[in-house]
Amino acid sequence: MARHWIASEWGSPEGWEFVEYAPTKPGPGEVTISVRAAGVNPADAKHVAAPRTGQQLPVAIGYEVAGTVVAVGPGTTAVTGPVAIGDEVLAFRVRGGYATELTVPAEKVLHRPPSLDVEEGANLLLAGTTAAEMLHAVGATAGETLLLHGASGAVGSIVLQLAALRGITVIGTASEARAEDVRALGGTPVRYGPGLQERVEEAVRSLKRAGVDAALDAAGTDEAVEVSLSLVSDRQRIVTVAAPRQAEEHGFQALAGTKPESGTFRDAAREDLVTLAGRGLLRVPLSRSYPLSEAPKAHRFLSTGHPGGKLTLVPGLESDVTEAHTESHERAGSDL
Repeated sequence: MARHWIASEWGSPEGWEFVEYAPTKPGPGEVTISVRAAGVNPADAKHVAAPRTGQQLPVAIGYEVAGTVVAVGPGTTAVTGPVAIGDEVLAFRVRGGYATELTVPAEKVLHRPPSLDVEEGANLLLAGTTAAEMLHAVGATAGETLLLHGASGAVGSIVLQLAALRGITVIGTASEARAEDVRALGGTPVRYGPGLQERVEEAVRSLKRAGVDAALDAAGTDEAVEVSLSLVSDRQRIVTVAAPRQAEEHGFQALAGTKPESGTFRDAAREDLVTLAGRGLLRVPLSRSYPLSEAPKAHRFLSTGHPGGKLTLVPGLESDVTEAHTESHERAGSDL
């Protein structure tokens, strides 16, 4: 019998339940996936923290996974082509990814390139499509200079990589401890905190640029909003995924995966991101892996602040947490 995590009442991850269930058999246009890794995102908890329009309890949790196809419905083709039992795949924008097995529409499934690590694959598409949409939303083009808040986080690190591939210069805010991480991905790091605007302006001068063309906020702090508004005159060239209230107040853009236009863009961006990752041109920073049975523990760690990379839930993993990076002061995003 398969197992999955559900929210049977609105609230924190501490109230979630890990229960047995029987995945539906795949019908036409569907596949059943044996989950090898599930990506952990702030939105997983946010979307069951309080009642949401159109959503009824119980709610199965988790939006992205990597795994192996174990059953295929008739006439089924994935985003990346024909799909068969045994194929290694990714599935994104699904419901109930915190599971040992689940059945999903094949329109949400892409083949995982052999060169793409399974845990990176499970964490690629929410952060990756968010990053791609942020660059798209501000119309970033080659030769421009962007200010990126939260540059060492999961979304920020992918923004840095996509920008570098497109010939876009990025000044990225991070803690002093994470400055080299930003630099390694092609960004110019600046320390956040008091005096941020002056440090950004100095970075602009050192790069011999005329100014900041656009600002991308993956941090959500008041400081990030204030500095962005001060340095970028065109508010349509400021975008956030973490400060929707301030965006409404000040008239700049706020993105969220729940918005229909965001969903359309992100679906279109999936295949290119998987291709880039498969070619080794896009990496997902990983932090810790938890057993699937310890999903609330993973979210407790996530809620303390951004953990220096993505977290993964792995069915069958031993109870010892594997750790790549633990130190960070970056904040997690919101609705992504």
